[in-house]
Amino acid sequence: MSSKIRENATEALTSVVQDGMTIAVGGFGLSGIPTRLITALRDSGATGLTIVSNNMGVDGKGLGLLLENGQVSKVLASYVGENRLFAKQFLNGNLEVEFVPQGTLAERLRAGGVGIPAFYTPTGVGTPVAEGKPTCEFDGRVSVLERGIIADLSLVRAHRADAEGNLSYRMTSRNFNPLVAMAGRITLAEAEMLEQDYLDPSLVDTPGIFVQRLVAADQTKDIEKRTVRVRQEV
Repeated sequence: MSSKIRENATEALTSVVQDGMTIAVGGFGLSGIPTRLITALRDSGATGLTIVSNNMGVDGKGLGLLLENGQVSKVLASYVGENRLFAKQFLNGNLEVEFVPQGTLAERLRAGGVGIPAFYTPTGVGTPVAEGKPTCEFDGRVSVLERGIIADLSLVRAHRADAEGNLSYRMTSRNFNPLVAMAGRITLAEAEMLEQDYLDPSLVDTPGIFVQRLVAADQTKDIEKRTVRVRQEV
């Protein structure tokens, strides 16, 4: 078995990251995000990045690290409500934002991954999302043309992986990660468990053909919002 495993995230990003790249990142908030790869991306110092992700994490964690370091010039996301720094940079004109409905974002990533250049969807018609985009009517319903997304680099997190880069996801990490993995010209993955043997083919969610490099994931998982009840005295 050949191996795509690298010693650490910094090594995995070496010779891959450049200024001005479009980088797609898996996860949802802080759930299922590739924390080590994001940290290594921050430490790379690459600037002028366009980030494609469901959202930009929270202040001081996840993709919020890249905002703090001034590395992001544009964001394509469906939700941005948990990051005050994001809002500040956007309102100050330092950050370009393209809002994409969540289902449309998922399909744009999938389309890019399977070689579909564009598709029509009724989602967003009559809203600012559709401004400047071609429209067409199908069976009496207007739809807007959306382009598939092909990222220069994709960063994803998996639960299990083998040395060939075959990936399987667990629970909520199976959100945007499989789609992001497909959409990258180069895809780097981190996994919580690196198996010595091949994964059972029936359990593979992302085939290794989509993954170029692989690292061990950080086992620490941050909680975006911690909600607890007041302890009741017995």
